[in-house]
Amino acid sequence: MARRSGSPSVDRLGSGVTQRDDAVQGRDAPKPPRRGEQLRQPRLAELVASRLRNEILSGRLTEGDSLPRQEDLLADFKVSPPAVREALRILETEGLISVRRGNVGGAIVHLPTARGVAYMMSLVLQVQQTSLDDVGAAIRDLEPMCAALCSRRPDRNERVVPVLRTLIDEQVDVLGDNIAYNRVARRFHETLVEQCGNETMILVIGGLESVWSAHERHVYQVGPEANATVRRSALRAHEKLLEAIEAGNADTATQIARRHLDATQAFTMAAGQNHDILAELVRDS
Repeated sequence: MARRSGSPSVDRLGSGVTQRDDAVQGRDAPKPPRRGEQLRQPRLAELVASRLRNEILSGRLTEGDSLPRQEDLLADFKVSPPAVREALRILETEGLISVRRGNVGGAIVHLPTARGVAYMMSLVLQVQQTSLDDVGAAIRDLEPMCAALCSRRPDRNERVVPVLRTLIDEQVDVLGDNIAYNRVARRFHETLVEQCGNETMILVIGGLESVWSAHERHVYQVGPEANATVRRSALRAHEKLLEAIEAGNADTATQIARRHLDATQAFTMAAGQNHDILAELVRDS
């Protein structure tokens, strides 16, 4: 399959991968095995996958780019077809590429995303049989920190306040629609985290927010409808939180956020029948 315009040429991927590859002989070379240990050469497929992974993570390959054709990869890396196919499977499992089969086949690059982090979190949480309330407890501790950070941003009136105010206006517009209101209200919480200014917190706490949002959305779709009083109370809390952020009052923003989360999560937990984490809800959200 021809690569789309802008994709790196095969030459940029480097010379062939062999058992004398610099990844083995360089400073990352493994130490000689102790007596009795089995000598293991790195698998060629892992070396090919590592080279391609570095191209993606370094930005030389970006979202939507096509990897070179398999024939070109074979020539470039000087390895066997099974090694290339296994390398592509490794990258596909990591979510860095999607492989299309058939006449229009090829490998398309996908950059890591916060949504991918949320899905991986949900998989681990489900395996560990973590309850939704456990996720909620983490958010009750962490999201107020994001609210405080938003209120401390010197550019909050330009970057934070306008986007949160727009979401509040949208909540007013859909106040009479239970499901639509929940969708916009959850966007308010997710945006609060996204605007905190700390990239690590955005990624980690944002992942937890996505897990909670997917499960709360399911509760609102299949559970009892929240009455208008609950929605109006949540809206007032969002308005007060925005006022505190706009005023730069971190302590007040923290307190409002925590009280609001206590109330809304209590309703979600009471309305939902299944409190288990289900990764499929996050995957399909």
